Formats: sequence, C-alpha cells, structure tokens
Amino acid sequence: MLITLLFVALLAFYVAWNLGANDVANAMGTSVGSKAVTLKQALIIAGVLEFTGAVLFGHEVTETLATKIANPALFAATPQIFVVGMVTVLISCGVWLQIATSRGLPVSSSHAVVGAIAGFSWVALGVNAIDWSSIGLISIGWILTPLISGAIAALFYSQIKHWILDQPNQVVQLQEWIPWLSTLLLGVFGVIVLPSLTEPLTNFVIEQVGFTIPSYDIPLLTGAVAAVGLTIISWRQLEERGDKGDKEELLTNPVERLFARFQLLSACFVAFAHGSNDVGNAIAPLAAIVYINRTGSVPTDGITIPLWILILGGAGIVGGLAVWGKKVIATIGENIIALQPSSGFCAELATATTILIASRLGLPVSTSHALVGGVVGIGLVQNLKSIKFQTLKGIAAAWLITIPVSAALSAAIFSIARILFF
Repeated sequence: MLITLLFVALLAFYVAWNLGANDVANAMGTSVGSKAVTLKQALIIAGVLEFTGAVLFGHEVTETLATKIANPALFAATPQIFVVGMVTVLISCGVWLQIATSRGLPVSSSHAVVGAIAGFSWVALGVNAIDWSSIGLISIGWILTPLISGAIAALFYSQIKHWILDQPNQVVQLQEWIPWLSTLLLGVFGVIVLPSLTEPLTNFVIEQVGFTIPSYDIPLLTGAVAAVGLTIISWRQLEERGDKGDKEELLTNPVERLFARFQLLSACFVAFAHGSNDVGNAIAPLAAIVYINRTGSVPTDGITIPLWILILGGAGIVGGLAVWGKKVIATIGENIIALQPSSGFCAELATATTILIASRLGLPVSTSHALVGGVVGIGLVQNLKSIKFQTLKGIAAAWLITIPVSAALSAAIFSIARILFF
C-alpha cells in the first residue's frame, strides 16, 4: 500500500503541475499581455499566492471533492474499486491538461475532473451512477459563462473608455474615478477572498473574547479600510508621475500605469482564490485514498486533509506554472486581442464578478471560460476586427471536448485496470 500511496502522490503532483501550467493563466495572462507585469514577475507573484492559497485554504474544497466526487455509498463494499477509480481520474485529468497546455489552450480542470468521474463511474457501476443533471448544468455553463462575463467586461470597459480614456484630460477624470474603482475592485474580490482570510479573526473574537458579531462585519470593515487606503495611495502615485516614474515603468501613460497597478492587485486576488479553490481538483483523489488506507473505509462525511497533501498540491501548481505556463499565458494575454492595463483590468474584474454570481447561484462554471469571454467582450467594444477568431476556434473546440475526452480516457484506463487487478 505504501508503494500505491507513493504512486498516487506522484500522480496528484502531476495533475497539480498541469493545473498550474494551464489554469494559472487565468490569473496572470491578461496582466502579462497588457505589460502590467513581465512574465518573470507574473510567475513569481502567482507562484507565491497560488501556493499560499492552496496550503492555507485548500482543505475545504478538497474535503468536499474527496467525499462528494462520486457517490461514496455505492463503493462502501468495494473500497478497492473506489481507489482504482480515483487513480484513473488523476491520470485522465493530468494527460488531458498536459495535451491542452502543450497546444496553449485554456481548459477547465473542474470539467476534466467531472468527465473523468463520469467515465470510471459508468464502467464501474453503470450509466445510472452518473449525475446527468450536473453534466447538464456544466453544459449550460459553457454557453452562459463567457456570454455573461463578456457582457460585464464590455459594460465596465465602455464606461471607463467613455468617462476616462476618451476624455481630453484623462488624469483629472481618473482622479475623480479612483475612489469608485478602488471600491469596485476591493468589493468584488473582497467578497471572494476576505471571508476566508478573516474567518480565524472572527472566530477568535467570538470564542475567546466572547463578543458576538455577525460573520460579515470584519470582512466589511477590512474591505472599507483597504478601499480608502488604496484610494489615497493611488491619488499620491498619480500626482507623483514624472520622468522618474516613466523611466521605471514600461508604460509611460500615467493613466495606464495606474490601471496596471490595479490590474496587478486584481491578478493577485485571482491567483490566491484559484490556489485555494482549484487545488482540490488535483489532490482530492489522493486525500480520499489516504483516508481509505488509514481507515479501511470509503469517506462519506468530512475528512481532515493532511498538511503534506496541501503542500504537495501547492508545490505542483507552482512548478507547472514556472515550467509550462508560458504558452497558455500567451494565448489569453496576447493571442485573442491586444490588451492595455485598463482593458485587462476590466476583463479580470468581469471574470471575478461572473464567478462570484455563479457561486452564489450554485452554478458550476469555469474561470477559463469567464476570462476568455471577458477578453472577447473588451474586443467587441474596441473593434470587432481586433479579435483573433482563429484562436477562439481552437479554445472553443478544447472546451467542447474536455468532458468527453477525459471521460473516454478514464473509462478506458479503468477498464484496463479492472482487467489487470480484479
């Protein structure tokens, strides 16, 4: 069993590696494309934040996926089959993500996991073991996610273009808009990140101090203070523009330079949230197998995720991002439309807003789909001819075949494994 665990740990690291190479482009692709940061800076920033998010907050999503990734009750009498199924999920997802990454195509790791589960469940237990309603929701998400994100990005960018970029005195207009942009940025991302970050402090105040406060009070206070601070800092940076700033930055336009800082901040939020959320796609099967090895039974309720598994997932994401992440970052940041920091900022904000709305509605959506939709929405406002539709065709094809391909891979691998081992 030790050899099996070692093999599964390597597989989980392999999936996390491919996840980092493909999905982290969602956080940093537009920032690199708009020249807000260099590729090297993006790799370092995303690496630190992805790893931190995965280790500190990756346990919740991993726990959910490990206990609900398939119906555990159906495998209660045959935990060995469940273990083999989880291994096939890891192999299938890792292989498909590597193929997509090698071609520079941003795909959804969550959809790959769903497809792989469907594939091995069908072979193991029959067609009725698949949750077809979930498949249907994801299929609807393929269409709605990019459309909604594109519409929001177009709305954001059209307003910034009208009120700031197209005005004769852009700097004065931006000064008036900075408080609203700061509130919008920290409001959207604060809802995603701050509740998780401030939860330990809220619990401490309630349990140790004995002061009962609503769970959202500290996140709201933190967000408000941060918005005021960001506004003041941004005003000062805009006033201090000059020859020194122009020499230090690739962007000589003071308005775009400030938007570059806003975009970098939004990219940091996305990277942290992605690390805490999507790391579960890679390590949940490993966590389930470790649980079975320790207890001899299939996990049915919440389980404790060992720290070493979270570190393994975080390290895999960082490694894959550093070594293989360039192609997908180039696709999103440069090969759909040419981006400026102002447009890249709108695309990331639209992506976060779309994911947030979907999460509140309980809809399974893909960050990759949302970000591509957001970038296309920007292109529609700028100029339809600026959109590289050949790139979009390849991305759309990869989206459509992710579930079928990962399901077929999983079904084939599981069938072979069952013949060899059972």
